[in-house]
Amino acid sequence: MKKILCIFILSALLLGLAACGEAEPALPRDGKPVIVTTLFPAYDFARQIAGERAEVILLVPPGAEAHSFEPTARDMIRIQESSLFFCNGGESEAWVEELLEDQQIETLRMLDCVDALEEETVEGMQAVPEHAHEEHDHAHEEHEEEGPEYDEHVWTSPVNAEKICVALCERLCQMDPEGADYYRANLARYCAELEVLDAAFRQTVEQGQRRTLVFADRFPVRYFVEEYGLRYYAAFPGCADDTEPSARTVAFLIDKVRDEQIPAVFVIEFSNEKMADVICEDTGCGKLRFHSCHTVSAEDLENGVTYLELMWENVAALKEALN
Repeated sequence: MKKILCIFILSALLLGLAACGEAEPALPRDGKPVIVTTLFPAYDFARQIAGERAEVILLVPPGAEAHSFEPTARDMIRIQESSLFFCNGGESEAWVEELLEDQQIETLRMLDCVDALEEETVEGMQAVPEHAHEEHDHAHEEHEEEGPEYDEHVWTSPVNAEKICVALCERLCQMDPEGADYYRANLARYCAELEVLDAAFRQTVEQGQRRTLVFADRFPVRYFVEEYGLRYYAAFPGCADDTEPSARTVAFLIDKVRDEQIPAVFVIEFSNEKMADVICEDTGCGKLRFHSCHTVSAEDLENGVTYLELMWENVAALKEALN
């Protein structure tokens, strides 16, 4: 309900800002298409495919928790005036559906570009406490009968990344026919790079001595492990709010590391790493970072870091974890 209320309040603010002339121009005035994105993967895919023919804007600030993001009045102006709103979709972006309900905004959702997987809880994964469900259930009561909840981290598989980019290119060609050849050339180049990355992951898994990963953290890379035939154990689901594990969860992961002689446990970006440190100290295993690419630091964004760069770092980490 808080997010729904936020949309109404922001809509009122928009009217007020427009009336008093205090809002900054949301978009450049050079005639380029403007793509407004919510998450870093969408932002980077748009940069790669649209290139210099479009202005690409990232809404969620670097390092911010995307699952709890709520748009500002200026963000809403940007979305409303954009040529294309390129978001992720799913429960974490429920505010998007509220915003789009009564507005005609050209929108592309990454979740719609792939075969979505349902959320799952594997052995040993800490269940979400009952009280944590209360606010979520109340806010989304009306959506409960619409179907299962899907894992939203679709971009973590390079194969899915290619499908998303193909859909993005098609949309750009429809919006800007004069730039179609340019967009398609960029798509061909980028897909070739994604396919090299995909081959590297497959080779790494094929040559690995084991097939199990342990995440002493949240687990936002289910599409990745499904694509490459890996098993996993983790403390929390990918969108879990809780980051304080129970003693039982930690003990379970410690036992798995020992039993399967796992050489290293994974953490994701912006993790506090406390649980991983406990497991490493108790078992003597190493600690590795796996980039979910959900968000990046302000410094990395400023330096132009890309999805491909982060995923190639994952190739190196995976080699160490599987051998």
